[in-house]
Amino acid sequence: MKNVFKRAFLPLVIPGLVTTGASAQETNVYWGDTHMHTGNSFDVYLFGTPTSDWDTAYRFAQGLPVINPTTGTRWQLHTPLDFLVISDHAELMGALPRLFSDDPVLNETRSGKIIRKMAPRQTEDELLQVYKMFVRAGSGEPTEQGVSAADLVQDLHGGDKRKAAWETYTDLADDYNQPGQFTTLIGWEWSAMPRGGGNMHRVIFTPQDAKAAQRFLPYSQFESENEEDLWAWLTETSETLDVDFVAIPHNPNISMGQMFPLVRYNDEPVDADYAGRRMQWEQVVEVTQIKGDSEAHPLLSPTDEYADYETYPFVLTADGGSPDPTEGDYLRSGLKRGLEFRQQFGVNPYKFGMIGSTDSHTGISAIGEDNFAGKGQHDAIPERRQHPTGLGTSKGWDMGAAGLAGVWARKNTRDSLVAAFKRREVYASTGPRITLRFFGGFNFNSTDARSGSIAEVGYRKGVPMGGDLSPQGKKAPTFLVAAAKDPIEGNLDRIQIVKGWVDSQGEAQEKIYNVALSDGRQDGAQKVGNTVNLKTGEYSNTIGAEQLTAFWEDPDFDPAQNAFYYARVLQIPTPRYSLLDSIALGIDWADTNRPATIQERAYSSPIWFSP
Repeated sequence: MKNVFKRAFLPLVIPGLVTTGASAQETNVYWGDTHMHTGNSFDVYLFGTPTSDWDTAYRFAQGLPVINPTTGTRWQLHTPLDFLVISDHAELMGALPRLFSDDPVLNETRSGKIIRKMAPRQTEDELLQVYKMFVRAGSGEPTEQGVSAADLVQDLHGGDKRKAAWETYTDLADDYNQPGQFTTLIGWEWSAMPRGGGNMHRVIFTPQDAKAAQRFLPYSQFESENEEDLWAWLTETSETLDVDFVAIPHNPNISMGQMFPLVRYNDEPVDADYAGRRMQWEQVVEVTQIKGDSEAHPLLSPTDEYADYETYPFVLTADGGSPDPTEGDYLRSGLKRGLEFRQQFGVNPYKFGMIGSTDSHTGISAIGEDNFAGKGQHDAIPERRQHPTGLGTSKGWDMGAAGLAGVWARKNTRDSLVAAFKRREVYASTGPRITLRFFGGFNFNSTDARSGSIAEVGYRKGVPMGGDLSPQGKKAPTFLVAAAKDPIEGNLDRIQIVKGWVDSQGEAQEKIYNVALSDGRQDGAQKVGNTVNLKTGEYSNTIGAEQLTAFWEDPDFDPAQNAFYYARVLQIPTPRYSLLDSIALGIDWADTNRPATIQERAYSSPIWFSP
């Protein structure tokens, strides 16, 4: 049966998988969430969670018990996080808490007076009416109150109206930052939704401290909804103020084809200039989170039997449609498209690592299947999850309990973590803390995979995840991959390597190789089994493996072809939170319209080969 108690021991470690010491190449894995919202985001506040604050978010991430702002009950993580980015929306940041705290700067504006009159008691229904007004105004539709988007921007956002909230947040981030123990990275979300509502959001954070961050205000979609303008602002701010940044796109799955485009915002073709500016700031993409998994889609990868995982098709438009997926919406397709661009003009605009994070709008990073706090107020408790969430046409059980970022860094500090993001030595988990190493080179052998010092060998003879391989004659690249289960989660089913390449016709292709299988299986088509009891939600680790390692050489290598490789690790089937909800509610699990079991997973950042 799954252990649901708080971890009181160190993670399982394959010798050499996690390293310690003073070597410049040695790294440790640190777990964190780069995407967390509190009541200082206008949508969190108006969805009925006004008590969600920065202090609670930090204390929860540190493993302390807190009162969940959405349920009023005590919640606690199984295991503390190593780092956290609170990424409230730049748009109207902190405006609603200030407005309802009798701040004359905001509540004496016309918009402020109207909002306070609409929600005098700040009940859930009152705040929801304000939210609906915001949505209508933001969509350019007339509102009953006569408030336009321009009014809201002028009254609640413009000038230095966000300065007080930004300074309070950044100071608190410094107060909670404990180098070596718990790291806080100062950040925000740029929440652009151009061209009919496609999600083009970016989470942005900096390794700098409050003093440096207070020299600017977060760039928002109100300044521009064009990502190229965002990159220009990042460049100018970095050069002028000597401040560094990381920008991370999220939810490509609901970008309406715009996240990995063929044409730019101005309708001109993607070119080398675009590629260079994008790669300067966006080394990593969020592949999995509460609003679904963006690795692959079964319609785009029909030969991948594991592609249909936590598929979430509900775009954030007013009509809440579910458009067909495109190659601009999923990371594997984006990686392949990037290879095609490199073939055309020598630069890859979509050369990115992968992480997971939550996008929680509750102020707490609770994404365990047995400890899921939901996306926000509307799906925070099982009784509400059969109803619409307010995000498109999705319902509560459509949300996924995911994800986390694994970072291979020298130390748990701001500078060291950001350096790892910059070199893409990061990976994604859908929730379990699976320890994953992935190295590429030309001189690995099967003995290296059994050496007990995979990290030492990997760094010495090759490059880690996120790295690049240059040709060595006609030699085929070789890879070392190792994974260890999360001690309180399910065993591992398999390790796969996903390859993408450009064929002689200039078209990108993909193939998935099973490189390590548990339980002595030799045929990847043979399933690992399923021990989940659908009546009790219990399962057994009598199948699968605690750890898997593999040496693999590409059997289909062509030294003339651009290619990428990344590792995907699958757990054995375990109960989805919707099954556990159905048992608790006394309903049929099929009524949730979601599978009873899932195979959680981890994705490494790719390694690229360039001829």
